[in-house]
Amino acid sequence: MQALILAGGKGTRLRPLTVYTPKPVVPVLNRPFLLYQIDILRLAGITDITLSLNYQPDRIADILGDGTRYGVKLTYVTEPRPLGTAGAYRFAADLISEPTVVLNGDILTDLGIEKMAEFHKAKQAEATIFLTPVGDPTAYGLVETGENNEVKRFLEKPKAEDLAQLNTNLINAGIYILEPRMFELIPENENRSFEYDVFPELLKQNKKFFAYTDRDVYWRDIGTPQSYLQAHLDLLAERLSSYPAEARDSSVYEKDDVSIDKTSVLGADCVIKSGVKIINSVIGNGVHIDEKSVVENSVVWAHARIGNSTTIDGAFVGQGCQIGNNVTVGEGSVLGDKTVLAHYTQV
Repeated sequence: MQALILAGGKGTRLRPLTVYTPKPVVPVLNRPFLLYQIDILRLAGITDITLSLNYQPDRIADILGDGTRYGVKLTYVTEPRPLGTAGAYRFAADLISEPTVVLNGDILTDLGIEKMAEFHKAKQAEATIFLTPVGDPTAYGLVETGENNEVKRFLEKPKAEDLAQLNTNLINAGIYILEPRMFELIPENENRSFEYDVFPELLKQNKKFFAYTDRDVYWRDIGTPQSYLQAHLDLLAERLSSYPAEARDSSVYEKDDVSIDKTSVLGADCVIKSGVKIINSVIGNGVHIDEKSVVENSVVWAHARIGNSTTIDGAFVGQGCQIGNNVTVGEGSVLGDKTVLAHYTQV
């Protein structure tokens, strides 16, 4: 079995964090995000992985390399223009000869891919889609299934009145297993969507199209700053079965009157001055935090500098930001790379 990760988006919803950093490699617990998808594929025994790229492809390839250090083989294809989810899959056809796990490149999950693959094989399916429950399906594609898990209907971004008539909150989770025969349904070099073009055609032709569901699986679309921050907090809280938090022993800093809880994660080469408190947060490599500052429920990217007596709570601080003394960065704030905040600023 092979895998294809659709990682060609510009990450518009995640701006300003993606102005300089492509969404597929934004850091999550100080690791490029796509490594979490590569992890679940490798755990399922899938090591032949293709990345479909479009935006800043060289930057992504430089960061991830050929995959050797992660125990996989990575191959890259770059779309000449955005081709949609199905169009990108069709564009990679020359590299695919086996049943293929296809993942949207902004999904954080601990799904056991091997269990989904067993289900796909047992059903002798042409296509299998992973479904997950959400509280508010209106931003996603709702999927209706039958008694034998066959897919019956898709309803993209349903309205409230649509939801009232359906007895399901299961959405398309952006993870599929597809047989190579699927290429026959997708014209070459044309923009096509799985959701709007290919899956409806499967239903029309009565192909073997099934839904795999596991309500205990963690799933999150990290495409917005709020959801991206929550992904960090969920990892720190060990809500994903496959990714325990990387605890740090705060005793290293006790002599400097520094308080760092064991939930927080710090990168290498940080400078943490006396009186600093770091609570349930992720601090990137080379970050400098001056005296008596507090960072709580936040993410600070690499090489930021935070002045003294500053408070950052529930916020993102981008790479290389310069934050002055006595600054307050409040809940929901997102500072893009190299932002400069003068002393006593409140945001």
